[in-house]
Parts: sequence; C-alpha cells; structure tokens
Amino acid sequence: MKALASLTALLLTLALLAPGSARAADDSKATEDSKAKQGARQVESGAKQVGEGVADTAKGIGKTVVGGAETAGEKIKEAGEAAKPQAKTAWGNVRDGATAFGHSVKTFFTRPFRSSSEQKEEKGRSGS
Repeated sequence: MKALASLTALLLTLALLAPGSARAADDSKATEDSKAKQGARQVESGAKQVGEGVADTAKGIGKTVVGGAETAGEKIKEAGEAAKPQAKTAWGNVRDGATAFGHSVKTFFTRPFRSSSEQKEEKGRSGS
C-alpha cells in the first residue's frame, strides 16, 4: 500500500510540475501548454486508474485469503471427523492389549499352583 501512495504522490507531483514548467519555459506557445495540460490530465487519470486497480487487487486478495481459510477450516474439520473412528479403535486396541496382558500375568503366577490334572487339560486345549 505504501508503494501505491508513493506512486500516486510521484505521478501527482509530475502532473503539477509538468504544466508549470512548460508555461515558465515558453508562455508564447499555447499549443505546447495545452498539450502539457492534456498530459497532466492523462497522468492524473492514469494515477486514479492505478489506485482503483490496486484497490480491486487488494479486495481480490482479501477474498482469496478468506476463501482459502474457509476451505482449510472445512478440510481440518473433515479430517477430525475422519480420525474419530480411528481414535476409538486405537483405544479399543489399547484396552484389549491391557486385558490380554493382565490375563498373561494372572496365568504366569497361578500356573505353578495348579494341580497336574488342570495342567494336562490346559495343554490339551492349547495343542501342545
């Protein structure tokens, strides 16, 4: 935006100085004076168009940023929704693993105290 302000100031300065310097150099040439005024008007008109173009560009950039942010927000929300079932599955896996670990620990400590007939039945079920 500072570049736009600097450009506008420069163009307006040129527009103001161009007709004045043309008149000071040669007042007798009305044709050149009118050309200078016409040129100044053209510079001023161009500066206005540049300003409007920059404003339109800034508005377009703003709309693009807003649209991109909305799209990114929607994608993040969709990703969060898609991750929910996986998170539940992960928790289920942790729970199942902890339960299996608990059964293994229980079996490890109770096995030495079982009778020999219970151990034979267990071996028959496991296929060993």
